[in-house]
Amino acid sequence: MTRNCFARITLMLALCAGAAACGKNNQYAAPPPPKVTVAAPVEQNVTRYFEATGNTAAVNSVDLVARVQGFVQAISYKDGDYVKKGTSLFTIEPEPYKLKVESAKSAVVSAQATLTQAQAEYDRQAALVAKQVSTQANYDKALAQRDSAQADLQSAQANERQAEINLSYTDVTAPFDGVVTARQVSIGQLVGASSPTTLATIVQLDPIWVNFTASERDVLQVRATLAGRGETTAALIGLPVEVGLQNESGYPHQGKLDYAAPNVDPSTGTLAARASLDNGNRSLLPGYFVRVRIPAKPQPALLVPDVALGTDQAGRYVLVVNKDNVVEQRKVEPGQLVGELRVIDKGLAKDDRVVVGGIMRAIPGQKVDAEERTAAAAK
Repeated sequence: MTRNCFARITLMLALCAGAAACGKNNQYAAPPPPKVTVAAPVEQNVTRYFEATGNTAAVNSVDLVARVQGFVQAISYKDGDYVKKGTSLFTIEPEPYKLKVESAKSAVVSAQATLTQAQAEYDRQAALVAKQVSTQANYDKALAQRDSAQADLQSAQANERQAEINLSYTDVTAPFDGVVTARQVSIGQLVGASSPTTLATIVQLDPIWVNFTASERDVLQVRATLAGRGETTAALIGLPVEVGLQNESGYPHQGKLDYAAPNVDPSTGTLAARASLDNGNRSLLPGYFVRVRIPAKPQPALLVPDVALGTDQAGRYVLVVNKDNVVEQRKVEPGQLVGELRVIDKGLAKDDRVVVGGIMRAIPGQKVDAEERTAAAAK
C-alpha cells in the first residue's frame, strides 16, 4: 500500500467518524423569548384642551361714505394710515352747507320775531276779553296766530339743526381708532350725487376677534362637565383662549372667550363661538387662519410614550404583556399629546405593562422576556 492510499483511507475514516458524532446531537433547540421593554402608564394631572381652527375678524369694519353731495375738497390721510377716532379724513366742499346753515339761522330769527308779535297780540286780546271789551272771535284769532307762529319757529329750528347736520357731513371723520384703506375717490371728484359714495374703509385692529366652531359632540361633553360642577354655560364666558398662527409654534396669543351661540347650526352640526384678543402690536390681521385651543382644569390621566401606539383597521392600539409574559394587543382611545407622551382616555389600567421598547419583536400571542422600567413623566 502506498503512502498516498494510506492518507486517503485515514481521511475517509475521520470524516465518517465526524458524521456519526454529529448525528447523535442533531436535535432542535427553541430560541429564547425575545427581549422587550415594558413600563406602566404614567399617572399625572394633565391640562386638557379643546382645540379648533378659526379665522380672525375685525371687531369693527366700516365703509366711509359721502352722505351729502359735493366735490371732494381735501383728503387728509395717507393710504394705510393708522388714525385715531375723530380724525378728519375727507372734506367735501362745505361752503354751500355753511350758507344753508346761515339761511336757516335767519329763518329762526324771523320766526322768533313773528312769535313774539303773535304772543303780544294774544296777551292783549286775552286782557280785553277778560274786561269784556273785545269779542271771543278776536281772542280765538290771536290764539291761532300765536300757536301757528310757535309751530313755525319749531320748524325753523328743526331746519337749522338739519342744516348743521348736513354741514357736519362735509367733514368725514374716523368713527373709531383703526387703519384706513386706500381711498376710492380723488380730489375734485363729485360724490353723493345720486346715492352715498364709498370713499374708503376703516378697519379696527385692536382688539380683534377670533371666530371658531365646536362640534355637537364637544358641546355635549362641555355641557355635561358644567352640569357635573353645578355651573351653566354662562361660566364659559371669560375663559382663557390661546391662539397660534400657522407659522408659529405653540399658542403665543392670549385672549378670552366672549361669545358662544345659543344654538347649534343644524346644517353643520356645530356651535359658533368667539374670542377677543388684545392686538396692540397689530400682529394679527383680519382674515388669518389660526389654531385655537381652550385649556380646561387639570385632571388625572394615564399616559404612555407616543411611539408605543400602533394603528390598524380597527383603530389605535398598544401592546401589553400579561402576567404570563404573553403579548396582548389592547384597543385604546388616545387623547392629546403631552411632550412625547400620549394621553390614553380608555383601554388601559394603571398597572398594565405596556411594551415601550423592542416593539417589532413583540408579537401578540407569543411569550417575551419583559424587562421593566419606569417611564418618565411628561413635561
